[in-house]
Amino acid sequence: MLASISPLGERARRQHFFITAVSYIVAAALAGAAIGGTLGGLGALLGVGFDPVGMIALAVLAVVGFAVDGAWFGLRVPGLRRQVDEDWLTRYRGWVYGAGYGAQLGVGFATIVESMLTWVVFACALLSGPVGGLVVGAVFGFGRGAPLLLTAGIHDPTRLRQFMAAMHRRRRHAQLGARSAELLAAAVLTTLVLV
Repeated sequence: MLASISPLGERARRQHFFITAVSYIVAAALAGAAIGGTLGGLGALLGVGFDPVGMIALAVLAVVGFAVDGAWFGLRVPGLRRQVDEDWLTRYRGWVYGAGYGAQLGVGFATIVESMLTWVVFACALLSGPVGGLVVGAVFGFGRGAPLLLTAGIHDPTRLRQFMAAMHRRRRHAQLGARSAELLAAAVLTTLVLV
């Protein structure tokens, strides 16, 4: 989406980048909040939370996530293998496809799930109760939507290609960051239980 929804792409479709970007980011945050709050409410109904059992279960999930994200034993991240419908770009107004794409990303599981960290985050929402889950989900959704702003200053095709190539080169760093976050979460949670 970073290449499609940019000032350059929006201008070509006679849309306004600001309107599309705001609808994209707001929808991502709201969708994340909705799924996070729902999971937190479900967790409260089930009686799960950040007690020692919940924290150990989350630490185990984080370690499993580390292994899956490292493709150990041929494991793959579970989830749908679909992307958003690119036809929306020519079929709808910018704010409509912006909100639609953002909502799908904010939900977390409606498109390809690249990292087990998504599962870890929503497990945190499950353990956090309705309000905590809402906050966890909103932050997740905002984090999924906000990178669109990185294209805000790109107005010519050459710079857009350079930007996308740079993002592709940094993919390995993002994967390393996700795996590091999983190990850190497991270590912190285990320490909290043992202390």
